[in-house]
Amino acid sequence: MGQKTHPFGLRVGITEAHKSRWYAPKALYGELLVEDYKIRQFLDKRLNRTPPFAAVSDIHIERTREELKVIIKTARPGLVIGPKGAEVDRLQEELQYMTGRKVAISILEIKNPDLNAQLVGEAIAEQMKKRASYRRLVKMRAEAAMQAGAQGVRILLAGRLGGAEMSRRLDTRLGSMPLSTLQANIDYGFAESFTTYGAIGVKVWIYKGMFEAGDDEETSTAAGGRARARGRR
Repeated sequence: MGQKTHPFGLRVGITEAHKSRWYAPKALYGELLVEDYKIRQFLDKRLNRTPPFAAVSDIHIERTREELKVIIKTARPGLVIGPKGAEVDRLQEELQYMTGRKVAISILEIKNPDLNAQLVGEAIAEQMKKRASYRRLVKMRAEAAMQAGAQGVRILLAGRLGGAEMSRRLDTRLGSMPLSTLQANIDYGFAESFTTYGAIGVKVWIYKGMFEAGDDEETSTAAGGRARARGRR
């Protein structure tokens, strides 16, 4: 039986950079890893699960001796920043209190949310809570991604779809999806929709084409990490 691989985990260090970038002594590594997890959970709850619903898809963390840098990727940067920067200043103060470190927050805007798998999954999950037709919803989102420039889309729903007595799956595919090709730029996202008849899982894969050397900041970062690792051997 074929085993499934995570599209991001399979490509880390090859075409994808790590979402946490720092070095630490062995004694502190576990503590900092847990701190990264808590930061992501806190920001997801603050920005995605409660108003202003800022459509944050990814959070990257970098550490130096002097400060902790948090990079927030969002489709609605104005909601994260707030009027005159009030919201981002408040977030910075809360993170500094939580971690006991100097914190700097950077906001990166997602230019095309239709090509971001996490945001597409969150949008489908949110609409399913409102009892929207899941078949029409999935078809609409898949077609929107293809029109935005995707070369392939796959959306998988699993759970009591439409309130059915037994759990079932709806697997929708458009275009190609070369999951085993490491140079393929495949974005992956997962969301859950907590409906009145149970939880429904939403998985989204979006294939954007092949990576080309030097055309992506994260690709070059990952490649640089490999080069340094080879040099140390």
